[in-house]
Parts: sequence; C-alpha cells; structure tokens
Amino acid sequence: MGFPIGIKDIIDIFLVAILLYQMFKLLKRTGAVNVFFGIMAFLICWILVSYVFKMELLGSIFDRVISVGAFALIVLFQDEIRRFFSRIGSKKNWKLFNFLKKIFGNTSVEAEITDHRIVQLVLACRNMAKSNTGSLIVLTRENDLEFYAQTGEQINATVSSRLIENIFFKNSPLHDGAMIITKRSIKAAACILPISKNQSIPKRLGLRHRAALGVTEHSDAIAIVVSEESGHISWAINGQLTLNVKPEQLEHFLSQEMSGFQN
Repeated sequence: MGFPIGIKDIIDIFLVAILLYQMFKLLKRTGAVNVFFGIMAFLICWILVSYVFKMELLGSIFDRVISVGAFALIVLFQDEIRRFFSRIGSKKNWKLFNFLKKIFGNTSVEAEITDHRIVQLVLACRNMAKSNTGSLIVLTRENDLEFYAQTGEQINATVSSRLIENIFFKNSPLHDGAMIITKRSIKAAACILPISKNQSIPKRLGLRHRAALGVTEHSDAIAIVVSEESGHISWAINGQLTLNVKPEQLEHFLSQEMSGFQN
C-alpha cells in the first residue's frame, strides 16, 4: 500500500525545501556549513531508525537527543537566528511598502539629502584611499545601531568629507574604531563593532574588514572599509564583502542601497 500524496503534501515538501535552502545559504556565509550537513545527516539517521526500521532502543535514544536538540541549536546558532528574523522584518523586503512609499513619499527631498551625504562620503573615501588612511564607516538603515554607537564618542555632526578625513587621520584620537552615520549625520566615532567569525575571510584582511562583516551579519547596515595597507576601498552588506571597488562603483552602490532609507 503506497503513501497517498496530495496537493497539501507537495506544498509542505516545497516549503520545507525552501526553508532548508535558506538555512544552508545563511550558514554557508558564516562558515558553519559543515555543521548544517552534520545536522541533516543526524536527522536522516533518526528518521531511518525511528520510522523506517523501527529500532525501539536506538530510536528512543535518538528521540531524547532530538527533544533537547532544538534548545541546543538555538544556543549554537543564536546569531544566525537573530539575523534571519531581522531580514524577514526588514522593510526593504516588503515590496508593497516600498512601492507605496515611492508613490506617496517626498522622493525629491529625500534624493537630494541622500545625494549630498553619499557624495561627501565617497569623496572622503577617495581621498583616504589615495593617502592609505585606514577607515571603517557604517551607514545605518532600518537598524539604528544605538548599542554600538554608545561604545564610541558621540559627535552628531553633518556628514562632511573634511570631517571624516580628520577623524580617521592617523594621529587623531578617534581614528581607531568605526564611524556610524545615521539620521543624515555622523552619530559617533571610535565605535567597537562585533568581529565576524566567518572562516572564509582571506587571511590578508585585517580587523577592519572582519568588523565590517560582523556588523552587517548582525544588522542590515552597510559598512565601508578603506585599507591602510593597500588603500583599496571595500564594502560589506548582508554578511558579504566586496573588495577593491572604485569610488564611482561605491557611489552607484550606495545610491541604490540607501534609496528609501532616509532615517
């Protein structure tokens, strides 16, 4: 006697496949993909032992492990779980919200403000790249990053290329750490950010790049890095790092990604 499969079962299998694929992508970015494969192998063994071969003793042991496994996974992957739900709740993923905002929002004023901020930021990055001045700049979107801003010096100044360059000048007391730009202003400097644990990061990259990845793994922010060693400009978003970009590419990228986030 075969197993009757209906439309609901097909939809159920399809949704589970999507969920597993999204989990795989999320864990792959953090270098924990081997843990994912280990969990999947254990689940397959559990299904075979408990439901196919019906081994009562071994199945009961596996059942006890599964019963506490959910709590163990929450502890083990708490950062990934937080990041997953943060992305679900991000307004950028709500296409209807963005569509209505474009129709009823004051896009001309917002575009003017954003262009000024981006131009000043790109100009500062270009000048710092020429002088090999290391810097780490974080632009907030939906998440305000207030917790990280409190770890540095509060500035609350208008975004200016000269001010950014002076803050990251090698002899400046605020050059070591991250600058956070939010609400159209430089909110804080010398901020401490979480360091990414991604094992796939090239060894030649330093703490600035790892901190840029770390903050974008925990939030929807954009991080910009200027390398002190090479003078190359890089950006990080959603836990992914793009290396060695030109100022023109950076300006285009920020214009697209910051559109609709005039907080």
